Amino acid sequence: MSNQIIQFRNLHLGIAALTIGLVGLSYGLWPSMVLPLLLDFKVESVDLNHVFRAMMGLYLGFATYWIIGIFKLEHWRHATLSNIIFMGGLALGRIVSIIVDGIPSVAFLIGTVVETLFMLWGVLNLKINYPFIAKARSLPIK
Repeated sequence: MSNQIIQFRNLHLGIAALTIGLVGLSYGLWPSMVLPLLLDFKVESVDLNHVFRAMMGLYLGFATYWIIGIFKLEHWRHATLSNIIFMGGLALGRIVSIIVDGIPSVAFLIGTVVETLFMLWGVLNLKINYPFIAKARSLPIK
């Protein structure tokens, strides 16, 4: 493995990719078997299976891009930005739901905290690491 891959800045993208990849697979591989166990409802229609398999594709697509960001320095910044937006969007949606719908189960509360922490970690990671990456690649620092 190259020195580029084994960097602390990549830990954020790696853990996020693994986590979101596993969540995506749990939603999409066997929705009618897995989701009743995880989410306490039955998936009984083709349309609902379709929705969760599409979510799986979206989650796996983002996880793939975050892995590309680990291996390709020129993608690191955009992979990190997409991770911040993805995790922040999930966290914001959950926070709105807490305000509007009330307190969810412990699993969803943990999800809210984890997504918020990933978003904040990404912002910090970007702030700390991007100036060094830009300088190394002669990119404009914005």
